[in-house]
Amino acid sequence: MAKDLHFVLLLDCYGDLLTEHQRSIMEQYYCEDLSLAEIGSPLGITRQAVRSLIKRTEDILLNYEEKLGFAQRLRSMRECFESILSAADGISDEALRSGIRKDVEKGLALL
Repeated sequence: MAKDLHFVLLLDCYGDLLTEHQRSIMEQYYCEDLSLAEIGSPLGITRQAVRSLIKRTEDILLNYEEKLGFAQRLRSMRECFESILSAADGISDEALRSGIRKDVEKGLALL
């Protein structure tokens, strides 16, 4: 998984555990793809200060994942659902195949 996508997933899992400032900076950097200067300018802080905050927050997110493992569990559950969908394609009974697909889609929506 690309590093950026990894941190987007970690933000989804653990963003509420960050301070509002940390979450805002990380979302601007990873989700909105703003540069360090674009993030820092309105806040009156340097690019280096923004980069430092991002690095510290990345370490916090990685620590949460190391201890809790929610992001890895989500990835594993998605892989299982994809495997079920793939297996369902081989079922000839249309009603059964459709039912399995609907249940998997419900499960994926819960993630």
